[in-house]
Amino acid sequence: MKNNRPEYRKYVIGGVATLITAVYIVRLFMLQITSDDYKKSADSNAFLKKIEFPSRGIISDRNGQLMVYNQPSYDIMVVMNEARGHIDTLDFCKALNISRQEFDERMKAVMNTRGYSRFTEQLFMSQLSDQEFSIFQEKMYRFPGFYVQRRSIRQYVYPYAAHVLGDVAEVSPADIEEDDYYQPGDYIGKQGVERSYEKQLRGEKGVQILLRDAHGRIQGSYQNGALDQKPVPGKNLTLGIDSKLQALGERLLEGKIGSIVAIEPKTGEVLCMVSSPGFDPRMMVGRKRSASHKLLSQDTWKPLLNRSIMGQYPPGSTFKTTQALTFLSEGVITAQTAYPCYHGFVFKGLRVGCHGHGSPLPLVPAISTSCNGYFCWGLYHMINNTQKYGTVQKAMNKWRDYLVSMGFGYKLGIDLPGEKRGLIPNAQFYDKAYKGSWNGLTIISISIGQGEVNATPLQICNLAATIANRGYYLVPHVVKKVEGEPLDTAFTRKHYTLAKPEAYNYIVQGMRSAALGGTCKALAHYDFEACGKTGTAQNRGHDHSVFMGFAPMNDPKIAVAVYVENGGWGATYGVPIGGLIMEQYINGKLSEASETKATEFQNRRINYGTTER
Repeated sequence: MKNNRPEYRKYVIGGVATLITAVYIVRLFMLQITSDDYKKSADSNAFLKKIEFPSRGIISDRNGQLMVYNQPSYDIMVVMNEARGHIDTLDFCKALNISRQEFDERMKAVMNTRGYSRFTEQLFMSQLSDQEFSIFQEKMYRFPGFYVQRRSIRQYVYPYAAHVLGDVAEVSPADIEEDDYYQPGDYIGKQGVERSYEKQLRGEKGVQILLRDAHGRIQGSYQNGALDQKPVPGKNLTLGIDSKLQALGERLLEGKIGSIVAIEPKTGEVLCMVSSPGFDPRMMVGRKRSASHKLLSQDTWKPLLNRSIMGQYPPGSTFKTTQALTFLSEGVITAQTAYPCYHGFVFKGLRVGCHGHGSPLPLVPAISTSCNGYFCWGLYHMINNTQKYGTVQKAMNKWRDYLVSMGFGYKLGIDLPGEKRGLIPNAQFYDKAYKGSWNGLTIISISIGQGEVNATPLQICNLAATIANRGYYLVPHVVKKVEGEPLDTAFTRKHYTLAKPEAYNYIVQGMRSAALGGTCKALAHYDFEACGKTGTAQNRGHDHSVFMGFAPMNDPKIAVAVYVENGGWGATYGVPIGGLIMEQYINGKLSEASETKATEFQNRRINYGTTER
């Protein structure tokens, strides 16, 4: 054994030497072939790849009025490999009017950015104004490793339409994960059409490759710019919004909580969309956006909430038009069918109250006077008709099918983020709630737009547009035109309801009768034929004031819905506000008397107390 030891050691030493050599070879291979660290370092010494950002598409209203445009701003970029230890930090902070602590925090944030590289430009500070940039530019030569990148920020012409337009802010990590177009420090649409049409608005980035000398100084374009790529501007948008109508709507809802939505029936274009309380979109621009957003998000009245598409309310008596269409189409009633109303629906110990009017009465006067009893009887006779439907469950689901075809119970698909679906119950819903033991009397309140039924103001307005079109609607959309491309076919396709076309004629007659002498008689004085339907939606507090209508009757140009929380009767706020919206759009302006009325409603305030909304 002793004689074998030298030979054994020889093999051990040889193996160790071979292993060390192999490790060095692998490491050299990784450094020189697979790793791009040296390449990045070499490239960063020789080249500076400067991203050129495209101008974002501008946004105009339906009449060509500019609503959103771009204004120059500047970002401070840093290449950490060049900047570390080479600048006078105090002088730098003074030039940008920041503290040393803020400087350190920003530098730390840069290094913690996802995808960080010390060889490439990283965002240090964004959205400097012209004045801030000019001060920094004078001293920039003192700060190696820091560069200026020209950008643009959004500017909003008017202090309204914030929920429709949306806003732009820095991308989040989730945005970067979702789309590799974005890098830290990029901007993206966060809400409204800025979000929905982000890909059209943003354009395409360009790149400029600059050559540097051994001292890092820019010597000019590499190969005279042969490899540069020019940015492609974003596409411009034309909205269906009428900016003057939008302004009037926001005036009328000052001091109130609620919504106004107006649609052009023939196209589905949204003419105005007001959610109150709202906010000035100019609050959400530049570096002040974060503070403004925090302030608005903490407001108990929820100004960031777009109630037009997110508010889910009982539609009240506006819903009676859907019931009439369903009952007529299913043969439950004819236009001549008359039901009694003893100040309400009274049957088998159940009472649903109603205001005083003639009784019994047929369909058109029932719509005109908004008779609760009439529509309660209609629902009872449909749901309990087991001879026709077999079971109450099948009758209920048939009822549900009609409502879904009219645009209720599901999202309509408007081109804005955050739309809610509302609620249209089905048989399974009630089977679960009542353990299978229920009938038309159990659910009678849904016939008058109460109980479990919920809808958004957009859905209520879409109902008015559907009636105006006598049986079809186009999906409501706020964008009328995208530069250089056709509108999505989702917004140009007609959706027909299950209701029979001839049934709509009676609903129109009833809504016109309501405007001439029924619950909407405040519309009678206009020089156009307005049609309307009020709603007074019951609430735990004061009732909500609801209205929907359209005009002119035989050539509809506008459909409108008004919802004022705790506004009382539909005729108190809903009808007069709806009438003013119609007049402004159809005539292009308000009469002197109507302008006085508009100022009166603008100054009216509803006391909501201190309860959080």
